[in-house]
Amino acid sequence: MAHFCIRHPVISFFVLMFLLFSTSSYASKIVEINDICKQTMKNPSFCLSILNSKPGGAKGADLVSLSQYIIDVARDNITNTINLIKSLITESGNDPKAKAHYETCLVHFDDESESCALSDINYTQELLKKGDYGGVNIAASAVQTDVEDCISGESPGDTPYHDTSKLPQYADVIKQVVDIILIMSNYLVQN
Repeated sequence: MAHFCIRHPVISFFVLMFLLFSTSSYASKIVEINDICKQTMKNPSFCLSILNSKPGGAKGADLVSLSQYIIDVARDNITNTINLIKSLITESGNDPKAKAHYETCLVHFDDESESCALSDINYTQELLKKGDYGGVNIAASAVQTDVEDCISGESPGDTPYHDTSKLPQYADVIKQVVDIILIMSNYLVQN
């Protein structure tokens, strides 16, 4: 078996530079936002609007920075939803069914444990920073599950609470934003 050893400093430098640029090119891959948004099942125009709202614009932005931006958007939406749920709990004082529903939703969005939408989106960000794009996809999927468990119930046999508040709309926005993260993480995994 032959051993390959680079002893010449100039060759070593070029090999190192090649490795650095070849691995960083994957993370800096640029994809047209139209290609990302046409994959969203529900609302491509929502996707375009969100991506185009990135400060400095989305055109020419690399996937990692776009993903970071969308994770921040998701976190902001989750935080706003948590605030809404807390106010709904307060407002539902005389309706035990509504109060129980909103308290359950609060657990799915902002629990002290590591299995809620807020902690899952924070973990998604950690994985993105580590370059674990498959992990980003899994963690973002967990956010989708958290949201769905709040809105539809934790098991298929649960009867969803008939919620006339703005919570279902807030939840739908989060699901659409996280859908964008899932699409972008698939691009990152492929590269």
